[in-house]
Amino acid sequence: MRGVDLHMHSRASDGALTPGELIELCLARGLTHVALTDHDTLDGVAEADRACRRLGLRLIAAAELSCQWRGIGIHVVALLPEGASAGFTAGLETLHQARERRSREIAHRLEKIGLDDGVARARLEAGSERPLGRPDFAAALVSAGLVPDRKTAFKRYLGAGKRGDVKMHWPELSTVVGWIRESGGVAVIAHPLRYGMTRRKRDLLFSAFIEAGGEAAELISGYQNPDTTFDLARQLAFHGLYGSLGSDFHYPGGALAPGTISPAPASHVKPIWLHPALASFGGEIRETC
Repeated sequence: MRGVDLHMHSRASDGALTPGELIELCLARGLTHVALTDHDTLDGVAEADRACRRLGLRLIAAAELSCQWRGIGIHVVALLPEGASAGFTAGLETLHQARERRSREIAHRLEKIGLDDGVARARLEAGSERPLGRPDFAAALVSAGLVPDRKTAFKRYLGAGKRGDVKMHWPELSTVVGWIRESGGVAVIAHPLRYGMTRRKRDLLFSAFIEAGGEAAELISGYQNPDTTFDLARQLAFHGLYGSLGSDFHYPGGALAPGTISPAPASHVKPIWLHPALASFGGEIRETC
């Protein structure tokens, strides 16, 4: 598993590196099988694929999609071995429009605490015309002198349940999973331990996800407590979900880097690369594990 990372971000969404630079870093860190999972877009996949072909890495097309379940913002990674269908592409446009409306709402809320012209400031931090995300607004708060760093920006204003945590514009979980299934892809709940849910509520989330056609969840997302990870493995095994893993890497110099993940516990959870839809991608992983 040391060569696998199925959750990373590039400048196509809120990462710091171009897709090509990210793949070069993956190679330097010994990765062999990767997924670029930018938020609500596949825009960086073509560049990442060219870099992977040049450097000898295997890439699966992917994206991290935003949705909601019972009013809670949930992220679902779409692993797309067959690429994107017309329905999936239309879904990305829906998410793009939702993200634009959400950005205006976040800016409106943050302007009330002193962030003048929030959208323009966040756009300046993004440095491109890509859809804005909360990290862009966090950077804007820092540059405006309203908080000392991005961590504080999320703690005070942008984290779950805070003033700038806007979910109202995301489609329902079942809708997003439907887009992925239509494309012949595998839907994966991203970082299930980060939603602040009780174990019972995660059970309900997993049940709803499975009913919608979801088949996997991230067993490992960056660094995790071993006991908590073991308990999550028991949950995934109970629900029959495949287990995925990834660093959720965004930028160099932070706590996480491509391939930075906690060890997986011994469990009955099937690795995501054993899923039949990922046979061509995961076959080489099985041979090296």
